[in-house]
Amino acid sequence: MRSALEVTIVGGGMITADLILPSLYHLQRTGEAGEIRICALNSPPLKTLAENGEYREAFPGQRFTPHPPLSAPAERKFPDLYKEVLAGMKRRQAVVVAVPDPLHYETVMEALKADQHVLCVKPLVLTYRQAEEIRQEAWRKGLFVGVEYHKRFDRRSLIAKRQYAQGQFGAFVMGEARLIEPYYYRLSNFQNWFTVEATDPFTYVGCHYVDLVGFITGLRPVELSLGGVKGRFPNGNEGYLWSSGRVRYENDALLTVTDGLGYPDEGAGTNDQGLTLYCEGAGRTGMIRHDDHYRGVSYCTLEPSGAARFRYASPDFFRLVPWEGPGFRPVGYGYDSIAAIIGTMTRIEAETAGLEEKRGLERRQELIREVDERGIIATPANSFTNELVVEAARLSITRDGQPVRILYGDRPHIEPR
Repeated sequence: MRSALEVTIVGGGMITADLILPSLYHLQRTGEAGEIRICALNSPPLKTLAENGEYREAFPGQRFTPHPPLSAPAERKFPDLYKEVLAGMKRRQAVVVAVPDPLHYETVMEALKADQHVLCVKPLVLTYRQAEEIRQEAWRKGLFVGVEYHKRFDRRSLIAKRQYAQGQFGAFVMGEARLIEPYYYRLSNFQNWFTVEATDPFTYVGCHYVDLVGFITGLRPVELSLGGVKGRFPNGNEGYLWSSGRVRYENDALLTVTDGLGYPDEGAGTNDQGLTLYCEGAGRTGMIRHDDHYRGVSYCTLEPSGAARFRYASPDFFRLVPWEGPGFRPVGYGYDSIAAIIGTMTRIEAETAGLEEKRGLERRQELIREVDERGIIATPANSFTNELVVEAARLSITRDGQPVRILYGDRPHIEPR
């Protein structure tokens, strides 16, 4: 039996703090993850993670190894340190890529160069060409790359996927999705990288719902248009703070997607999100509606949680709860997604341990193909439509919403209509 995989997280920002690190701490506690390292550009975010009181309570005695060390001067930057850390890892461990979207490609390729399996936060990359290069390089080395589209692991999404395949809803024809993140994102590190040249709300969070519609229905997007509303971050950088997209699918179905960084911090929820799909059947219509904003739990606390005392307390994405072991454990589809991807890497290595090099590579490739075909975890092979969508979105939004076509076949690509 192979020992637990060592894990290196590249990126010490919001998603690492909110989801990745506590998930990995629990996997480490249950023996499914080994030593945890975190690489960041400088020491302040690492210090914040190391001093997190909730983690100390939930995961007593557990720590990560910081790169650079916590004692490093706050103003000193270490842009290439992560490359040294990856190069020093044993082969075929786990690397989590949790850096801003424009840096995904370089970081994933560096991990593959170091012969490491990869978990990457969504979207994988910003162009189809980059996704295909990653797929080919990972396949050549027998390395697994999983993309962390956690909404796939929401039980309601899994139920909808099965029932749609059974024909219980009919065929999707018209829908709408929204994901408005809180205003305070504008005050975070987002203001340093979420610029008009780099990304937009559709690319950053709207991709979740485009991926989810494909996951549930199996339909591929063939055209989209995306408009954006620009604004200024507190540091003066200009970014698309709002976006509105329309996606057409291969059966002529239409999905509108509204995204932004502007849900009121004082609002009851910490964001506003949901999906509605209308479907056509024989003599009747069907509907799928997921309200991801209000999850049936609301609290009014004595002191404000963030900027408000009354909150919708979603139990579905990620929460730390009491359990039969020490501290607290994570629950929710966010944790399930992390656990599934790390578990897949562990299984691949366990089932190929002891095999000679050529046979080991062949067997790892067989197991990766099984995951690709199963289609639950997003991979470069089974979710490349997302990269085509993102690429088309970036072209459309910079051309004031001009429609962009997505073409498949032997050479998938995009082109203005």
